[in-house]
Amino acid sequence: MLITLAKHKRKTAEQVLQHPSGDKRFKILDTHMKRHQFKADALIEILHRAQELFGYLDNDLLLYIAYSLKLPASRVYGVATFYHFFTLKPKGAHTCVVCLGTACYVKGADKLIAAIQDVARIKPGETTPDNQVSLLTARCIGACGIAPAAVYDGTVTPRQTPESAAEKVKGWLSHGPERAAAN
Repeated sequence: MLITLAKHKRKTAEQVLQHPSGDKRFKILDTHMKRHQFKADALIEILHRAQELFGYLDNDLLLYIAYSLKLPASRVYGVATFYHFFTLKPKGAHTCVVCLGTACYVKGADKLIAAIQDVARIKPGETTPDNQVSLLTARCIGACGIAPAAVYDGTVTPRQTPESAAEKVKGWLSHGPERAAAN
């Protein structure tokens, strides 16, 4: 029984390490891990690089990193889910981050989120089914003087209203691949 489990674990590990797709991003990630001498202390740095290369950290990628660094998968997953920067799901083509800091919240950030939810039909942390828009929230973006603020594709936008936020997201949704083909 013990020998069978050992063989199964080895086979699973070998499957995780094999990438029949020939995806060159794994080779780049391997080089990055080698540069850090495959040390567990470099886990966060390696996760950053993996997310930079792949866009998000899926389960197979986390297992690959865990095996390469000789770490338990639970530790790698725990670090990836603990830090807000890491994402386990693919992001949309466009990203809207609504600040929920005190100043923004007092000035109506909750109404911004509600308006975006109505238009995009997603909740914070989700992406539209067509992968056009991701809605995220931040504890504070440090723009209290221009509250309520939202970040659209990396650009901080001041004094948002529910209407302005909804219009921005509607614009993104109307330029999606399915709608463009239909028009």
